[in-house]
Amino acid sequence: MTEITFYTFADDPLDVARRVAAKAHGQGKQVMIYAPDATVADAIDRLLWTTPALGFVPHCRDSDTLAPETPVLIGANADALSQADVMINLHVEQPPAFARFERLVEIIGQDEAGREQGRTRYRFYQTRGYALKTHDLRQNAG
Repeated sequence: MTEITFYTFADDPLDVARRVAAKAHGQGKQVMIYAPDATVADAIDRLLWTTPALGFVPHCRDSDTLAPETPVLIGANADALSQADVMINLHVEQPPAFARFERLVEIIGQDEAGREQGRTRYRFYQTRGYALKTHDLRQNAG
Protein backbone atom coordinates (compact mmCIF):
# COMPACT_ATOMS: atom_id res chain seq x y z
CA MET A 1 0.00 0.00 0.00
CA THR A 2 1.21 3.51 -0.82
CA GLU A 3 2.97 5.36 2.00
CA ILE A 4 1.65 8.93 2.18
CA THR A 5 3.64 11.75 3.76
CA PHE A 6 2.29 15.25 4.35
CA TYR A 7 4.70 18.16 4.74
CA THR A 8 2.66 20.93 6.34
CA PHE A 9 3.17 24.68 6.80
CA ALA A 10 5.71 24.90 3.98
CA ASP A 11 7.05 28.44 3.42
CA ASP A 12 7.72 27.55 -0.21
CA PRO A 13 5.95 24.36 -1.33
CA LEU A 14 7.82 24.29 -4.66
CA ASP A 15 11.18 24.37 -2.90
CA VAL A 16 10.07 21.52 -0.63
CA ALA A 17 9.05 19.59 -3.77
CA ARG A 18 12.46 20.31 -5.30
CA ARG A 19 14.28 19.05 -2.21
CA VAL A 20 12.14 15.89 -1.97
CA ALA A 21 12.67 15.18 -5.68
CA ALA A 22 16.44 15.69 -5.36
CA LYS A 23 16.66 13.42 -2.32
CA ALA A 24 14.57 10.68 -3.97
CA HIS A 25 16.65 10.92 -7.15
CA GLY A 26 19.81 10.65 -5.03
CA GLN A 27 18.38 7.41 -3.62
CA GLY A 28 17.91 6.02 -7.14
CA LYS A 29 14.15 6.50 -7.16
CA GLN A 30 12.05 7.59 -10.12
CA VAL A 31 9.88 10.60 -9.35
CA MET A 32 6.66 11.93 -10.82
CA ILE A 33 5.97 15.55 -9.90
CA TYR A 34 2.22 15.68 -10.43
CA ALA A 35 1.54 19.17 -11.76
CA PRO A 36 -1.35 19.25 -14.24
CA ASP A 37 -1.49 23.06 -13.95
CA ALA A 38 0.88 24.53 -16.57
CA THR A 39 1.88 27.48 -14.38
CA VAL A 40 2.91 25.20 -11.51
CA ALA A 41 4.67 22.82 -13.91
CA ASP A 42 6.65 25.71 -15.42
CA ALA A 43 7.61 27.01 -11.98
CA ILE A 44 8.91 23.66 -10.65
CA ASP A 45 10.68 23.05 -13.96
CA ARG A 46 12.53 26.39 -13.63
CA LEU A 47 13.36 25.68 -9.99
CA LEU A 48 14.85 22.27 -10.82
CA TRP A 49 17.05 23.90 -13.49
CA THR A 50 18.36 26.67 -11.24
CA THR A 51 18.47 25.39 -7.65
CA PRO A 52 20.85 24.54 -6.17
CA ALA A 53 23.38 26.44 -8.22
CA LEU A 54 25.92 23.60 -8.17
CA GLY A 55 23.51 20.68 -8.37
CA PHE A 56 21.22 19.29 -11.01
CA VAL A 57 18.26 16.96 -10.91
CA PRO A 58 17.71 15.39 -14.36
CA HIS A 59 14.10 16.07 -15.26
CA CYS A 60 11.73 16.80 -18.12
CA ARG A 61 8.03 16.99 -18.90
CA ASP A 62 6.16 13.71 -19.07
CA SER A 63 5.39 14.44 -22.75
CA ASP A 64 9.04 14.94 -23.72
CA THR A 65 10.69 12.40 -26.02
CA LEU A 66 13.33 11.84 -23.31
CA ALA A 67 10.71 11.00 -20.65
CA PRO A 68 11.28 7.22 -20.80
CA GLU A 69 14.97 7.74 -19.89
CA THR A 70 14.56 10.58 -17.38
CA PRO A 71 14.31 9.83 -13.64
CA VAL A 72 12.21 12.89 -12.66
CA LEU A 73 9.13 13.81 -14.66
CA ILE A 74 6.81 16.80 -14.39
CA GLY A 75 3.20 16.62 -15.56
CA ALA A 76 0.05 14.58 -15.13
CA ASN A 77 0.80 11.29 -16.93
CA ALA A 78 1.94 8.87 -14.24
CA ASP A 79 2.20 6.12 -16.86
CA ALA A 80 5.22 7.89 -18.38
CA LEU A 81 7.46 6.47 -15.60
CA SER A 82 8.87 2.98 -15.98
CA GLN A 83 8.73 2.41 -12.21
CA ALA A 84 6.33 4.07 -9.80
CA ASP A 85 8.55 5.00 -6.85
CA VAL A 86 7.66 8.51 -5.64
CA MET A 87 4.88 10.89 -6.61
CA ILE A 88 4.94 14.49 -5.40
CA ASN A 89 1.52 16.11 -5.62
CA LEU A 90 1.49 19.80 -6.55
CA HIS A 91 -2.23 19.85 -7.35
CA VAL A 92 -5.22 20.85 -5.20
CA GLU A 93 -6.77 17.37 -5.48
CA GLN A 94 -5.39 13.88 -4.98
CA PRO A 95 -3.72 12.52 -8.11
CA PRO A 96 -5.77 9.84 -9.87
CA ALA A 97 -2.90 7.31 -10.13
CA PHE A 98 -1.29 7.80 -6.70
CA ALA A 99 -2.03 4.23 -5.55
CA ARG A 100 0.43 2.86 -8.14
CA PHE A 101 3.32 4.54 -6.31
CA GLU A 102 5.34 3.29 -3.34
CA ARG A 103 5.23 6.78 -1.82
CA LEU A 104 3.08 9.88 -2.26
CA VAL A 105 4.25 13.25 -0.95
CA GLU A 106 1.71 15.98 -0.24
CA ILE A 107 3.05 19.48 0.41
CA ILE A 108 0.78 21.95 2.17
CA GLY A 109 1.61 25.66 2.25
CA GLN A 110 0.62 28.21 4.83
CA ASP A 111 -2.34 29.86 3.10
CA GLU A 112 -5.77 28.96 4.46
CA ALA A 113 -7.20 27.76 1.11
CA GLY A 114 -4.24 25.41 0.58
CA ARG A 115 -4.48 24.11 4.13
CA GLU A 116 -8.20 23.37 3.70
CA GLN A 117 -7.51 21.53 0.42
CA GLY A 118 -4.80 19.58 2.24
CA ARG A 119 -7.22 18.62 5.01
CA THR A 120 -9.66 17.35 2.39
CA ARG A 121 -6.96 15.20 0.78
CA TYR A 122 -5.84 13.95 4.20
CA ARG A 123 -9.39 12.81 5.02
CA PHE A 124 -9.68 11.19 1.57
CA TYR A 125 -6.59 9.04 2.17
CA GLN A 126 -7.43 8.38 5.82
CA THR A 127 -10.94 7.06 5.08
CA ARG A 128 -9.39 4.65 2.57
CA GLY A 129 -7.05 3.18 5.17
CA TYR A 130 -3.70 4.61 4.04
CA ALA A 131 -0.95 5.02 6.63
CA LEU A 132 -0.31 8.76 6.91
CA LYS A 133 2.77 10.54 8.20
CA THR A 134 2.93 14.28 8.87
CA HIS A 135 5.97 16.54 9.13
CA ASP A 136 5.27 20.04 10.44
CA LEU A 137 7.87 22.22 8.72
CA ARG A 138 7.43 24.99 11.31
CA GLN A 139 9.46 22.80 13.69
CA ASN A 140 12.44 22.98 11.32
CA ALA A 141 12.28 26.76 10.84
CA GLY A 142 14.54 29.19 12.56
